[in-house]
Amino acid sequence: MKKEWWKESVIYQIYPRSFMDSNGDGIGDLQGIISRLDYLKELGIDVVWLSPVYKSPNDDNGYDISDYQRIMSEFGTMEDWEELLDQMHKRGIKLIMDLVVNHSSDEHIWFAEARKSKDNPYRDYYIWREGQNGEEPNNWGSNFGGSAWELDKNTGEYYLHLFSKKQPDLNWENPKLRNEIYDMMTWWLEKGIDGFRMDVINFISKVDGLPNDKPKPGKKFASGSKYYRNRPRIHEYLQEMNEKALSNYDVMTVGEMPGVTPELARQYTGEDRNELNMVFQFEHVSLDNGPNGKWDFKPLDLRDLKTNLTKWQNELDEVGWNSLYFNNHDQPRSVSRFGNDSKYREKSAKMLATVLHMMKGTPYIYQGEEIGMTNVRFESIDDYKDIETLNFYKEALNDGWSKQEALESIYAKGRDNARTPMQWDSSEHGGFTEGTPWIKVNPNYKNINAAQALKDPDSVFYYYKKLIELRKQYDIIVYGKYNLILEDHPEVYVYTRSLGEQTLLILCNFYDGTPEVDIPAGFLESEHTVLIGNYEGLQGSGKISLRPYEAQVLLFK
Repeated sequence: MKKEWWKESVIYQIYPRSFMDSNGDGIGDLQGIISRLDYLKELGIDVVWLSPVYKSPNDDNGYDISDYQRIMSEFGTMEDWEELLDQMHKRGIKLIMDLVVNHSSDEHIWFAEARKSKDNPYRDYYIWREGQNGEEPNNWGSNFGGSAWELDKNTGEYYLHLFSKKQPDLNWENPKLRNEIYDMMTWWLEKGIDGFRMDVINFISKVDGLPNDKPKPGKKFASGSKYYRNRPRIHEYLQEMNEKALSNYDVMTVGEMPGVTPELARQYTGEDRNELNMVFQFEHVSLDNGPNGKWDFKPLDLRDLKTNLTKWQNELDEVGWNSLYFNNHDQPRSVSRFGNDSKYREKSAKMLATVLHMMKGTPYIYQGEEIGMTNVRFESIDDYKDIETLNFYKEALNDGWSKQEALESIYAKGRDNARTPMQWDSSEHGGFTEGTPWIKVNPNYKNINAAQALKDPDSVFYYYKKLIELRKQYDIIVYGKYNLILEDHPEVYVYTRSLGEQTLLILCNFYDGTPEVDIPAGFLESEHTVLIGNYEGLQGSGKISLRPYEAQVLLFK
């Protein structure tokens, strides 16, 4: 495969509302980010993915955009954004922006015009249908709960919204709309950004006719996703986007794609396809979903995780590219989810980082992950802000759940776990703001914060810094071939990477036991170097005894 800068990079996601507040209004902002750029430089990251900072009424925390070419006043001004870009580039850090073009806000000028009348020039920028027998045009459900259709009383027609009713879906069948989007993208690229992360980009093509889907027993609304995920014209649209906007610049693109398979990912990211550089897929972060979906959680079976990650490593090898992540603004904190966020918090945070950062693909770090931030347990639903969480809580109580049962699901899977403010130090509100934060800070900020991590050479922060340094030093970490070993072991994840004369052996214990591991013959007798580990040295020879949440990376030449 070709060598590319975005394959060799480590990316850090900033959720601006929760990163750093500079003016005391309780909301993170662009000047706050600027004030912390030296921290990111110290960590060693190459690229920042900035979640949306565009003008928005904030129904879905900025993922409902009312003007793609203005900055949300809560975050600052366009001058602040330009200063941010300049200061990042001066430190050798690239910037990718969030591109949210499956839907806009209902306060966007396009939609304000579209709803005025059926013959408005902007009407066809959105997806409108007449009702059927006094009900919605079809039985699709919104990803945030309820129907995916909203009746617009002014014209008597329904519009499609796969998310909030304030996020009407854009009609990609309309070439005029598509060209407006490509022009907007070019405007940002001309400003000097280094790429886009594309929100639910594989939803933009819908099946003709928008047919009904089969609902689950007892449910009025069906998913409908098979009619809008990865549908017929998606490759055409992405190739057109590449031709008209992206191909003129040396930038990276990553598509968030729920429901994507390795076969489809090869099409989306193949080097000769001229679509995207890499995908975000969700299979591995859905393995702890029960039969009734995300909120019906179950403990992770490590063998399922190994099988899934191995499938993606092998099936994209040499023919595509994947993103490596456990955390982002939509996922709970990985150390609480897949590790141990109490007794072994630091050990398990380092272990989880090792598993991912030694794989093939581009690693993503979500703000606070590098200091081992954890899930939060607010006592009252009133302390939660996320629209998906609040809608779930209401529906769960209607379905007969107790308040505590609903809260337990939110503690495990709610998106606000990732959105509590970044914990900078032990001062009030974790040093995030001098005002009242928009969402409460996790109460453990006095023990878990960046200032403390920077003082401790054995902290999670410096472990991540070492992982990033190793990726820059060793081509084998970026380009080496992956091979799973001990695939049936229920407690440990062991795999190798190989490139030329070099082999890496990665050993990770996912639990608090002390399993003995049979290392394949010849390995430990060979000359090797321990590149990184969260314990000193290895215990045992021939059979290795792994300590709780132990991670070790050995290089053989």
